[in-house]
Amino acid sequence: MTDWVDVCGRNALADGENVVVEVDGTDVAVFRIEGCYYAIEDVCTHDGAEIASGELDGDQIICPRHGARFCVKTGAVLSAPAYEDIHSFPVRLEAERVQVRDDRWD
Repeated sequence: MTDWVDVCGRNALADGENVVVEVDGTDVAVFRIEGCYYAIEDVCTHDGAEIASGELDGDQIICPRHGARFCVKTGAVLSAPAYEDIHSFPVRLEAERVQVRDDRWD
């Protein structure tokens, strides 16, 4: 199990904003949506490109390269050309800090 990685202060991001942090060698995009934080791997499963710079539409991120859509809350793929989900990571608030960790090897 990995340690929690500090991302930012609780109020550092406005709704609809994201920040990318490295967690155990993996880029993770952390989003704030309606006051809640969600984290997904910063990769489109269609072609391996980053996804955090895509357009956010509610709780969906649209890949900037080919338009695949994913749910930011769960990582679920919602439209082609992608067919595989993006891994979502646990997020917590600890002492007014947003933290994320890599749970893939638990």
